[in-house]
Amino acid sequence: MSKQWDSSFDVVVVGSGAGGLTAALTARLRGLSAIVVEKTELFGGSTSKSGGTVWVPNNLYLKEAGVEDSYEQASAYMDAAIGNRVPKSLKDAYLRRGPEMIKYLHENTEHVRWEYTPGYSDYYPELPGGNPNGRAMEAQLFDLNKLGEDEKNLRKAGLPTKGMVLKSSEFHKVNMITRTWIGKTTSLKVGMRLIRTKLSSYKPTTLGEALVARLYTSLKEAGGEVWLSTPFHDLIFENNRVSGIVVEQKGKKMKIEAKHGVIFASGGFSHNRKLREKYLPQPTKTDWTLSSEGQTGDIIEASRKLGAKLDLMDKMWGTPTSIPPGTPAFMPVAERATPGLIIVNSKGERYLNESVPYHEFVDKMYENNQSEATTVPSWMIFDQTVKKRYLVFGIMPGQSFPKTWAETGYLKVGHTPEELAEGIGISPKKLAATIKRFNKFAVDGKDQDFKRGESAYDRYYGDPTLKNPNLAPLEKAPFYAIPIYPGDIGTKGGLVTDDLARVMQENGQPIQGLYATGNCAASVMGETYPGPGATIGPSMVFGYVAASEMAAVAARLKEA
Repeated sequence: MSKQWDSSFDVVVVGSGAGGLTAALTARLRGLSAIVVEKTELFGGSTSKSGGTVWVPNNLYLKEAGVEDSYEQASAYMDAAIGNRVPKSLKDAYLRRGPEMIKYLHENTEHVRWEYTPGYSDYYPELPGGNPNGRAMEAQLFDLNKLGEDEKNLRKAGLPTKGMVLKSSEFHKVNMITRTWIGKTTSLKVGMRLIRTKLSSYKPTTLGEALVARLYTSLKEAGGEVWLSTPFHDLIFENNRVSGIVVEQKGKKMKIEAKHGVIFASGGFSHNRKLREKYLPQPTKTDWTLSSEGQTGDIIEASRKLGAKLDLMDKMWGTPTSIPPGTPAFMPVAERATPGLIIVNSKGERYLNESVPYHEFVDKMYENNQSEATTVPSWMIFDQTVKKRYLVFGIMPGQSFPKTWAETGYLKVGHTPEELAEGIGISPKKLAATIKRFNKFAVDGKDQDFKRGESAYDRYYGDPTLKNPNLAPLEKAPFYAIPIYPGDIGTKGGLVTDDLARVMQENGQPIQGLYATGNCAASVMGETYPGPGATIGPSMVFGYVAASEMAAVAARLKEA
């Protein structure tokens, strides 16, 4: 090692989410030394806080589950959903290398294991190649005891269902605890899991935590290193290539050599107020994001100095969010599909199908945000029937809302729709008229205004006992209102990469030795969001692609 370097590795990865861990793990499995540097004191990034779903069409787990899929079907779907906003070569690389990545990690690790999530539909199943039964997978349940001392450094999801460990495939069933037999039996299963954790040393985890824990455990067993509390500062560029990075540890700058290159997997810029205000639709706030606090876009300026090209900077993985008192932002997914719940603007009028995919919901929030009828915030309106039947923001049926919700004014309550409207400053007459019109749709089972409940995606979180799983009248007092905002689970714009995950310059040439994946790279999904896990899936796939390319280049150099 040259005297100029404090440490040296074949591959240096910035960021410890699923993409970064996959990249480092692949590098190790292919014979290269690898290190992950993580800005914060916890590993896992935004992946740990997420549902951990992975959308990779036509992979071995889907085949084992009997899901009919093919490259051709998936390609038709991505073309229909994404269009020409992304090069065909990038979409093809994702569809061909994705199943390869899943198979490689399955065959070469003990811990990286998934299971199919049946019925979790593609977000646009009606499009050519779309699958109403879904292509989503989630990590199998994982015992945190396998992490040993490293468990304390795993970023936790902080889900509102305190104590309950739920799989993605279980949540929509538990939401039907008062409505269906499978809801009751699944809830019992989840409850028994909770009892086991109380009576033994068993520490199960699911969702994003499980995916990260499985990847991290595999990486450590493969000999990879992870340095926490080690923020990235700059790239080192010499001899026409990226040769390392500058980081900081305990207040001291260090230089780490990257013999075969650097992989950025550091997330987007959701927590950077200035970049949000510069690029994203307005209004926008860092408080509304669900991403981890380390996502501040640190790598953008360093890459731009080397001529890196940026794209999709005005786009984000949008989701409506709400901020209950004393808690981080919350993502209402099932709530928006709940029958007996509507969402209105400042005039008390519906303006969209409440059950649409969350990114589309945020797009429509901004599209409809007019001075005479604002949608930021919008108001989630529901009645006592909803409160008694379904989960609302993690509060189980029969549980009371926390007192602080009403005391702080976060939760508004009214004995009539008119009284509720006065409490939130909208027209009592118009809200009452909106509810009356919606109630007629609910009785008929058909949303004449916005077609709610017609898509397989809408129905996934709905109530199967009803004529239309997403429609029920709002009739029983008291009535409730909660504000929601156009938040995100991450930004999707960043460094333009090619089908080998190499960072491209404005002149169309790659920056030698620099790769990127995840939310710091312009997404292969373009301006849309084809299915659950279409964020984490590409992050892992192109992390795998980058490390595999580095190993291939290293092999060629060794032979030369």
